[in-house]
Amino acid sequence: MKSLEELHAIRKKMQGRVGVRAENENQIRVVVGMATCGIASGARPVLTALSDAVQEQNLSDKINVTQTGCIGLCQYEPIVEVIEPGREKVTYVKMTPEKALEVLRIHLIGGQVVAKYTLSAAQGNRTD
Repeated sequence: MKSLEELHAIRKKMQGRVGVRAENENQIRVVVGMATCGIASGARPVLTALSDAVQEQNLSDKINVTQTGCIGLCQYEPIVEVIEPGREKVTYVKMTPEKALEVLRIHLIGGQVVAKYTLSAAQGNRTD
């Protein structure tokens, strides 16, 4: 980054991609935890993969990808929450860009929760 103008250009580009669009109550909200623990665990590539795929597939009118701070489940980061109108929130854990794209394809487009990546599946596999 060489100038303030370049910083403004990057900001403008990202605003069009991540969570700055006007929210619509009929949209599916996809929220990626981007606190320090999430970023350290790889949340940034997950957010980028989801955001880019939604843009490339022209799904912005149906799916709003955004970020948040701490979700409070650090041991399960990176975390992606899917909030659909009229349905219970689904929390996906230990996400990777590849898993996120699978969730996009199967859950967000296909309508089927990918149970093997959910918080309830991860808690069921605990040994403590």
